[in-house]
Amino acid sequence: MRCYQLLLGFAVLLGSELAAPVTAAGTTADFYVAPGGKDTWSGRLAAAKADGSDGPLATLAGARDAIRRLKEQGPLRKPVRVLLRGGTYAVGEPVVFFEGDSGTKQAPICYAAYPGEKPILSGGVPISGWHKAEGPLWTASVPGVKEGRWYFRSLFVDGKRCIPARTPNEGSEFSADVIKPLHRSTQDDVISSYGLRYHNQDVKPWSNLVDAVVVVYHAWTAARHCIASVDVAHKIVHFTNRSQFPVGWCAAPRYYVENVREALDAPGEFYLERKTGLLSYYPRPGEDMTKAQVVAPRPETLLMMEGNAAGLMAVEYLTFDGIGFEYSDWVMPRDEMVDIQSAAFLKTATILCRGVQHCTFERCHIAHVGGYGLWLERGSKDDRVVQCHMYDLGAGGVRIGETVLPGMHEEQAERNEVSNCFIHDGSRVFHAGMGVLIGCSSYNKVLHNEICDFLNSGISVGWSWAHDPTTAHHNAIEYNHVHHLGWGKTSDMGGIYTLGVSPGTTVRYNLIHDMLRHTYGAFGIYLDEASSDILIENNVIYRVQDACFFDHLGWDNTVRNNIFAFSPIAQIRGDEDESHHSFTCERNIVYYQQGEVIGGESARTGHHQFERNCYWNAAGKTPRFPGGLSLGQWQAKGQDTHSMLADPKFVDAERHDFRLQNDSPALRLGFQPIDISAIGLTGPAEWIKLPMQVERPAMKLPGDK
Repeated sequence: MRCYQLLLGFAVLLGSELAAPVTAAGTTADFYVAPGGKDTWSGRLAAAKADGSDGPLATLAGARDAIRRLKEQGPLRKPVRVLLRGGTYAVGEPVVFFEGDSGTKQAPICYAAYPGEKPILSGGVPISGWHKAEGPLWTASVPGVKEGRWYFRSLFVDGKRCIPARTPNEGSEFSADVIKPLHRSTQDDVISSYGLRYHNQDVKPWSNLVDAVVVVYHAWTAARHCIASVDVAHKIVHFTNRSQFPVGWCAAPRYYVENVREALDAPGEFYLERKTGLLSYYPRPGEDMTKAQVVAPRPETLLMMEGNAAGLMAVEYLTFDGIGFEYSDWVMPRDEMVDIQSAAFLKTATILCRGVQHCTFERCHIAHVGGYGLWLERGSKDDRVVQCHMYDLGAGGVRIGETVLPGMHEEQAERNEVSNCFIHDGSRVFHAGMGVLIGCSSYNKVLHNEICDFLNSGISVGWSWAHDPTTAHHNAIEYNHVHHLGWGKTSDMGGIYTLGVSPGTTVRYNLIHDMLRHTYGAFGIYLDEASSDILIENNVIYRVQDACFFDHLGWDNTVRNNIFAFSPIAQIRGDEDESHHSFTCERNIVYYQQGEVIGGESARTGHHQFERNCYWNAAGKTPRFPGGLSLGQWQAKGQDTHSMLADPKFVDAERHDFRLQNDSPALRLGFQPIDISAIGLTGPAEWIKLPMQVERPAMKLPGDK
């Protein structure tokens, strides 16, 4: 895959009182780092001297320490620039920046790629010494595993993620019945003794049950469980891991078991034996294990920025520009919850920012990681993630805030921005992971991103339920292209998914399409669990399985000037019959061939208002409204008084060109044309065109020919 470097000619002022060497335009810096450097050198040279007496530093940590020494001479008065030469920098443990490593507004510190080169911080350890074993398998002995110093759960061959030996093989799952816990008091209690009653001989007392993991798809998330015991006589497997969402367990959940030596039977699978340190691998077609680059990641986190916002000692004014972060692992606890939605149980990320303010990640790439790529956690404010490429993600891309709002305002994450990023191919390990996750955090902006190929939601905003006081508000989710989600694996998801009361939050100018769920709930924009006071405007949504827009228990939401098209079940839907006003739906175009125009319970009760909408059934049928009503009968109930049944005259709806022709009747209703070309990535042509180079199979929705 690709990574992105600095634009040639990018200039930053010097950051020290000393004269920095000038080698060429755009390559001037205060310190240099190179794979062949030494942290005992000055770092003032871009390349080593012929006599080996001086040259660049060897590591990012070495550059950080050089700036620490520079600060000992007095406060920085000018910006500091560090350039990293191209190549791979091994990271065995997180590189940590504390508040003392900060820049200032007048003297920021930038760690950047040397122009035209690609530096990569890698947590990967090369695995060599491969030997042909029985059948198609190859083996290698991994130092440190048998001694208990290292155990990994991820493996990559020639940059492609491998599969922990699993049964059944990739693409299918077993089904089972749920074994309820022996005791429970309230729904909110943490339950610790769930298990499954399996069928046939799907689960066996394998030779190494202690390392086996059962992956279970729940109603709205997916869980990972270690095995406590297998009762062969009664076909019951009990788990050690607790479950936070017992009500989320399906009646007959799907599951698979991974990390089982006896299941090593398909190309791309591997197994690491803890007792012997022997790694076994089944090569994919075309892989030559005598030449392949095999990498196993060691740390979970590559870069950590650790400030103390509560103590007014944040890490500030640092920029990381054009740097790659690759290969991080994940761990499997035996007694903690590993089933919370959005994979929010994860405690770290490849880049973890805590108490970080006014910092920027720009033109970086994050790939081949075990969890989330980057987390702006507690106390992170006014940070920017711009034009970054994130892919092959164990969970998701960017995470902002936490699931519990800190009591001190200084410790709340807010006013952060994720813009112009391409985030794709996630949910690889933790299947509920998503592109961007905002928890209890406000005043954030998620703009002009392209997010695709996750097994759950694309963007999630908020973390409160049932009209609780807001913990996330005034977030702007705008100009994002979100598509190809779910892939039939998980349920209860949204292209853009919100939770809780959220005044000031806007969801505007987003393009959302192609979502396929397993049993229920694939919605373009999904206002879940009392999402309230949200503006939904100027979005184009099509080919999502259940509904383009869904409101669940919300109050006073506005749905205005959107295009909803080609959902096979319903275009607009509201559920739960409550007495409050749910949403106003005005000046929208609804265009469909099958399913309902408006579905769900609340659509039949009148706790909403529809007005000045344009409806059209492209299959030639007359649109019917809740209860089978004609438009006239629907209008007699006070709904859609000035709406119409008319072909909106798209340029080419079948090819998803939703531009309006000049004589579109929707224009007479006040509909404002939506410029789709302004949605998604911006900038250089090679950046904008990058998503077009990602290959994927066609997503087939119910009703597709």
